[in-house]
Amino acid sequence: MEEPARGPRKKTVVAVVGGGLVGSLNACFFAKRGFDVEVFEIREDIRQAKIVRGRSINLALSHRGRQALKHVGMEEKVVSQGIPMNARMIHSISGKQSPIPYGKKGQYILSVDRANLNKELLTAAEAYPNTKLNFDHKLQDWSAETGQMNFVRLDGSKEHIKADLIVGCDGAFSAVRKQFLRRSRFNYSQTYIPHGYMELTMLPINGEFAMKPNYLHIWPRNTFMMIALPNLDKTFTCTLFMPFDDFEKITTEDEVIKFFQEYFPDTIPLIGVDTLKRDYFRLPAQAMVSVKCSPHHIHDKCVLMGDAAHAVVPFYGQGMNAGFEDCIVFDEIMNQFNEDLSAVLPEYSRVRVPDDHAIADLAMYNYVEMRAHVNSKWFLFRQQVDSILHFFMPKTIIPLYTMVTFTRTRYHKAVERWQWQNKVVNHGLLISATGAAVGSAYLLIKNPPNINKLIIPAEKMWNRIVAFRAS
Repeated sequence: MEEPARGPRKKTVVAVVGGGLVGSLNACFFAKRGFDVEVFEIREDIRQAKIVRGRSINLALSHRGRQALKHVGMEEKVVSQGIPMNARMIHSISGKQSPIPYGKKGQYILSVDRANLNKELLTAAEAYPNTKLNFDHKLQDWSAETGQMNFVRLDGSKEHIKADLIVGCDGAFSAVRKQFLRRSRFNYSQTYIPHGYMELTMLPINGEFAMKPNYLHIWPRNTFMMIALPNLDKTFTCTLFMPFDDFEKITTEDEVIKFFQEYFPDTIPLIGVDTLKRDYFRLPAQAMVSVKCSPHHIHDKCVLMGDAAHAVVPFYGQGMNAGFEDCIVFDEIMNQFNEDLSAVLPEYSRVRVPDDHAIADLAMYNYVEMRAHVNSKWFLFRQQVDSILHFFMPKTIIPLYTMVTFTRTRYHKAVERWQWQNKVVNHGLLISATGAAVGSAYLLIKNPPNINKLIIPAEKMWNRIVAFRAS
């Protein structure tokens, strides 16, 4: 049956499409302002579902996300349910483990469970008396002129709802964004990377974590990699990122074991041969997409946030954090313009688009860093140099990862500053190396070594080599 449109209300009605992480947090922000908030989610209520469908890649919560959670009183609760990760732990093929700290002492990111966080945010949103959660509501169409939305439910019934503001938080394949695509002067790009991901589980050993828990474990193998994040139940979620072509070459259980013996031998006893054979073929490798678009709004009627506005690949651990920061940036602009949506929405696009594009590019770049650069001696040397310079000049030289992960420096400003710092530091290293070479040459000219003293040891060494080869 088709239900009539709901009657008008006095308060501003905000319809949040998408009850995922960003949608449920957004509902808290708008409800806190006193708006009438309705959340519409295509899935059933995950708090009651036996099986939670959707992505399960572990999340890395950092400063930006924590600030947004703090604003609605959720930070402490979420942090208490996360596991601190102080550094990357790099695993070589030989089994050697080398930590690379994320920042200064005391700086860490948190491994949090996606489904549990989503449940907590839905419950927090529902606690506001001016919020209503609507599950099993699939958005079919909506009007940018009137704000009317048409939903269909699982039983085939339809519902027409009118809102003053529509907030699209419905993911990378956003139904809200489809209306944007029909309009002129809307820029949109979607890029699938040639790599997919597959999740494997590392169970506890004797009731304890199989590896050190306070690290993000990485097995970098140049063209592919595996990572592992700790969970509260003392398991690790391992995620293998690899070109689809390589996934497709592995078709049998024996080939799986051979592949892991060659590239990840230290993980086989930790994951278990039988578990590895089973989990590898449980689901096919999943695709990863990067989405950019601009503007993020239509008039004063609709705004896009989270993956609907900027889906990013997961390699900087900023997808959720960027989405959460969308909420707090929008809230700050609401304060700036006294909740005048006709001014707030254009300003939000102006401010947020360059940052969202920057984090999308950084996420792409960081995949190369994680799977290849961490093996480079030059990369490790530069990290040490940057850390030392940051220690002595904390306001002048700030590592890129620190700016992105432990501050709210705007993403595109962080990139600009990083590029400037790289030029300065590289020029400084070049000048230092040149100065050292010139100084050494000067000392050699000023105090030339005694050639006779050098020749005698050289002759002795040659005679030893000849005698060794003859024996």
